[in-house]
Amino acid sequence: MRKGSWLIKTAALLLLGCSAACSSDPSERPARQPAGYFDVPGLLDAQVKQLQQQGTALQKRVVLRNGQPETTRLAAPNWANELQLFYQADINKPALRGAYQASATDSAGLTRRTFRRGPEVDHPVRELTVLQAGPVVRELTATVSQDNPLFFSGKQFRMRFGADGTLSSYEVRGQQKLIAFDTTRYIASGQVVQ
Repeated sequence: MRKGSWLIKTAALLLLGCSAACSSDPSERPARQPAGYFDVPGLLDAQVKQLQQQGTALQKRVVLRNGQPETTRLAAPNWANELQLFYQADINKPALRGAYQASATDSAGLTRRTFRRGPEVDHPVRELTVLQAGPVVRELTATVSQDNPLFFSGKQFRMRFGADGTLSSYEVRGQQKLIAFDTTRYIASGQVVQ
């Protein structure tokens, strides 16, 4: 009987420990610590919110292959959709801690911080550069590439911000190559219209 009660107590303790660790309430779970790099999702979330509130328009231009540019104006763009692609530049994930080498330079009141992926790291973002005037982001660039035996995709992102930190323009230059098919190159850019 003593052996059975010991087993019941042990099982009860394990269940209590598991229920505390597996809680669905986020306030009861330990916080995930970011990698300590630049918070791209935080910047993008703030931009989406700010641009939606301001009711800004967007002038978009797309060039596919070497074709003619197509331009359109969106009076009320869905900024979350428009900026979705830039979330790919996120390197501030806990799993990437130590995966990027950081360097910083200061010039004319601007700080340029560059994060370069280590050679052994398997993550699509090769490099992320943030140009800031104090706490205000003025430019963000990133190089993202994915490569496997069947497919190659490479993109270069650039976002520019005004003196107040609000997005003024963006550009994505990319190329995709499937095995046995020609390379597809494209440029998509947007200009925020007040």
